[in-house]
Amino acid sequence: MLVLVVGPSGAGKDTLLDAGRQALVDDPRFRFVRRVITRPAEAGGEAHEAVTDAEFAVRAFALAWQAHGLRYGIPDDIETDLAAGRVVVANVSRGVIAEAAGRFPVRVIEITAPPQILAARLATRGRESAADVAARLARTVALPDGVMVETVMNDATVEAGTARFLAALNRAAENARR
Repeated sequence: MLVLVVGPSGAGKDTLLDAGRQALVDDPRFRFVRRVITRPAEAGGEAHEAVTDAEFAVRAFALAWQAHGLRYGIPDDIETDLAAGRVVVANVSRGVIAEAAGRFPVRVIEITAPPQILAARLATRGRESAADVAARLARTVALPDGVMVETVMNDATVEAGTARFLAALNRAAENARR
């Protein structure tokens, strides 16, 4: 099963993904995918495989999309893990969920937090102007119908958010076995 992790900026996706990856590092049921992004590694954000636009153009991806002036990709080798029955966990854009659901068995985990917490987290990062933060918070993209979605509220401590995220991942793994 392909678990697609989505959520608004500031929801704590990277934090919970990192914590989940560490907690499940020895669990052979799971693979956490490292995204390929046309952003330099030193530019900050999540740990990713940094590539140029030219390098990205010649790579094979299971899923690929553009956002915020960058190109993102999920390597095509996830298909081997999916065929072996592993739960593949990937941070994606909502815009590729329908495509993914048409090609793979998927479950979506939406990580979110109340708007005031999102705004505070984005302001703390200091990467965007107040106008950019407001635009990010105003942007909404509906999830496609017929896709299994579980919401993880990340509005407390990192430990509480991690526990909720791990519980959602374990439910996904149980559903994959059925």
